[in-house]
Amino acid sequence: MRRSLAPSQLAKRKAGDGDEEEEEEDWQPPTGRKRQKAAAETESGECYRSPFRKPLAQLTNRPHCLDSSQHEAFIRSILSKPFKVPIPNYKELPTVCCQSAAKQRPHLGPLGLRSLGVKRAGLRGPLHDPFEEGALVLYEPPVLSAHDQLKIDKDKAPVHVVVDPVLSRVLRPHQREGVKFLWDCVTSRRIPGSHGCIMADEMGLGKTLQCITLMWTLLRQSPDCKPEIEKAVVVSPSSLVRNWYNEVEKWLGGRIQPLAIDGGSKEEIDRKLVGFMSQHGVRVPSPILIISYETFRLHAEVLQKGSVGLVICDEGHRLKNSENQTYQALNSLNTPRRVLISGTPIQNDLLEYFSLVHFVNSGILGTAQEFKRHFEMPILKGRDADASEAERHKGEERLKELISIVNRCLIRRTSDILSKYLPVKIEQVVCCRLTPLQTELYKNFLKQAKPVEELKEGKISVSSLSSITSLKKLCNHPALIYDKCVEEEEGFMGALGLFPSGYSTKSVEPQLSGKMLVLDYILAVTKSTSNDKVVLVSNYTQTLDLFEKLCRSRRYLYVRLDGTMSIKKRAKIVERFNSPSSPEFIFMLSSKAGGCGLNLIGANRLVMFDPDWNPANDEQAMARVWRDGQKKMCYIYRLLSTGTIEEKIFQRQTHKKALSSCVVDEEQDVERHFSLGELKELFTLNETTTSDTHDKIKCHRCVNGHQVRPPPDGSDCTSDLSQWHHCADRRGLQDSVLKAAWDAAVTFTFHHHSHEEQRGIP
Repeated sequence: MRRSLAPSQLAKRKAGDGDEEEEEEDWQPPTGRKRQKAAAETESGECYRSPFRKPLAQLTNRPHCLDSSQHEAFIRSILSKPFKVPIPNYKELPTVCCQSAAKQRPHLGPLGLRSLGVKRAGLRGPLHDPFEEGALVLYEPPVLSAHDQLKIDKDKAPVHVVVDPVLSRVLRPHQREGVKFLWDCVTSRRIPGSHGCIMADEMGLGKTLQCITLMWTLLRQSPDCKPEIEKAVVVSPSSLVRNWYNEVEKWLGGRIQPLAIDGGSKEEIDRKLVGFMSQHGVRVPSPILIISYETFRLHAEVLQKGSVGLVICDEGHRLKNSENQTYQALNSLNTPRRVLISGTPIQNDLLEYFSLVHFVNSGILGTAQEFKRHFEMPILKGRDADASEAERHKGEERLKELISIVNRCLIRRTSDILSKYLPVKIEQVVCCRLTPLQTELYKNFLKQAKPVEELKEGKISVSSLSSITSLKKLCNHPALIYDKCVEEEEGFMGALGLFPSGYSTKSVEPQLSGKMLVLDYILAVTKSTSNDKVVLVSNYTQTLDLFEKLCRSRRYLYVRLDGTMSIKKRAKIVERFNSPSSPEFIFMLSSKAGGCGLNLIGANRLVMFDPDWNPANDEQAMARVWRDGQKKMCYIYRLLSTGTIEEKIFQRQTHKKALSSCVVDEEQDVERHFSLGELKELFTLNETTTSDTHDKIKCHRCVNGHQVRPPPDGSDCTSDLSQWHHCADRRGLQDSVLKAAWDAAVTFTFHHHSHEEQRGIP
């Protein structure tokens, strides 16, 4: 029998029994060179192996034994390890998501939106899933028939524009509506050929978050499946630069690196701006520049050399004067997409309307001359007391036309919608009687002041405004006019003798001012009965100095923000104050030092120590504490000196006849805003009343100054003052702190709440 000469068979036979060996020795292979060579190798026990041949590596750790249980266990161990895509941080869609995606979008196939190594057939896909629950879709491509789908170029088909779910999950309904409005405006879908809009929501409605959502969407996607813009610029007051930076970091969580410029040398700022403008491409490293109005104006040349996709102007009511340098510098920026943010109601001034709308959408109202001829002159003529019926009708028609045009690019929602998200706010107007010293100084001034004499003669002068300031300061505290008494300035001659002997301005002496006395009580009761924090607001830095003296004498920890503080320091002290663990009890704020946009939700009590001519400024200050993120019931105290000029200013606010703050500051056009009779009334003192404002209302719900009928149902603190609660004593007050402070110097209080009860806070 012929036997195999294969090496494996030879090895087996060699290991076999002796009989096999004998048989193997008996058998003689055929002769020949190859056979002889093989026989020689067999005899030597070595098998020839080519030097170029390498042994095969074992591919698996398969058991040598073919036992069925071991085999099954081996196969199971292989199948227990699922396939892992060899891409770092790759996340596959869950099976459920893939199945639902396949049902909703059959053109994407069973693999859904993400499929490694498989080219997606059909149309291009959006960046985020437009069919996900809660998705905010800004653009939906037109539905195509089967025939049109065959004809369309698949690489040019428009796709859905969907807000990043990271942001859409936190947007409230009114904010979703706002983002859609902004996107429609800047992409020219609302007004063809125009790319701007005005976001005029009231304070606390989340304008910043809405604009961040807009920027992030434009920077990442468009219907063309590519970013709509490369870069965006945010211009804000210097005090809000750091706030914008923090908000971008908060909501986008490191997905983007904004560039905030809030100080430095001219060379350093220029270098940063040149670097920003030189960025180009799909993924720009720092696509958002945050810069103050002042810095922008000084370095506008650098930014005007290139183009920017979008510019956002925070506190945009600064641009109501088209003649100022900041307006002109921003207007020359090479960008069609412009968003102007302003929580301040646009004043009832047609030229302001024109300037703001012209900035965001140039030409929509025509040129300045055309606007004046078509809108301003007919509207002003129609408002004139001597206007004919035809002129009045024409004026109303033109006003309606103007409003309809402006409303196409302006969105404004009031803070009423906050009620369902925020705790209750109790707003209180507190009338405080003057002290005997204040009363004597006040009467002395009215006898001597030159404007008072001029008004009696029927003259109006600019000096009236400086006299108004003196009286307002006297209402705050006699210490503020002490130097004028020493120098015997106009209106204060011989007044020094009225002060107590040995008087010094080094100590605050709250007992010399009615309002300071009430404030002292409010702070002491708050500190001793709760862990609430308080914000103190005044128009005058001198009054803030008095607050500091009071805090030091009472050993209250405090922080102060006014115009002298650097931007970086402002951001730090605000952040520290808002921390629940911070020991500071009081935050002092100058209303003219950039109170706009500040978030002071660490406090839930706010004292407006003196009224502003412009109600919008007071509203801005009060919105610092009652805003998104606030968890505690808020108390607002508006202190007025009873029967004085402060009540007259407040009455002017409530009748919507506010002086614009720039007129007061620049002391211009007095006669435009005041009649002779109104000015005369400012320079009077009513010593017998508990509230001159309540007297003027001619309230039918009160008898002998006491409320006998409650306010009408549905009224709140946005209603007319006549529909608030009226209190001539502490009964009926909801605030225990004010109750405790009543006997100090309070004569009358108006109060109301924002909504009926505290609702759930998300």
